[in-house]
Amino acid sequence: MRPVWRSTQSCAASCSSRGPDSASQFGVKARCVVGRGAYVGTGVRIGNNVKLQNYALVYEPAELGDGVFVGPAVVLTNGHNPRSVDSDGRQKRGGDWEAVGVKVAEGASLGARSVCVAPVRAGRWAMVAAGAVVTKDVLDFALAVGVPARQIGWVGRSGVRLVAREGEPDVWECPQTGALYEEKDGVLTERRAGPHSCPAALCGQTGSGRGRGPVMNRALAPAHGRGL
Repeated sequence: MRPVWRSTQSCAASCSSRGPDSASQFGVKARCVVGRGAYVGTGVRIGNNVKLQNYALVYEPAELGDGVFVGPAVVLTNGHNPRSVDSDGRQKRGGDWEAVGVKVAEGASLGARSVCVAPVRAGRWAMVAAGAVVTKDVLDFALAVGVPARQIGWVGRSGVRLVAREGEPDVWECPQTGALYEEKDGVLTERRAGPHSCPAALCGQTGSGRGRGPVMNRALAPAHGRGL
């Protein structure tokens, strides 16, 4: 097992030092950070702005969407019934089983030492707690904890746990950004903001009707160098 990069650095810097084909060899896009001792298998597909923390193990054919966070020592497996030898005692080779992958959708976070047992999918902006073992799909925006992982709530894009909005059934609100989400049939979606309907802190709308322009939400910035 060979680490792709041995020290924390940007993907762009590593790829430039290894030649123009380095990024494409591993299916890595732009502005990714890979920690010390992390392993990325050949054939893994990684989107933009992905962070792989130290000693994360990502086995092919995993797929990581844009903005995914993979915490320290996270494991993404690729075999549902792994064996070193077959029923006759002969050592298995690469072609003796069909690899299955883990898919982690846009913006999702996998906490330190969590394990995703393939084949599973972590949905958009989902949050898997540290040490959790994921054995079934995690919904978009779901907060999953435990062994095996189970959903205990919802999180927004900022990663903060959502709270029920008073007076509006099945509507959830981010206490940090004010963003609203709607739940229907057990599925959470973002509420699309109409004109002047978004929180003033987000759009910069003033009482006079004059916009101040977009306000950067610091909660959406990645926490560099920290585990989850």
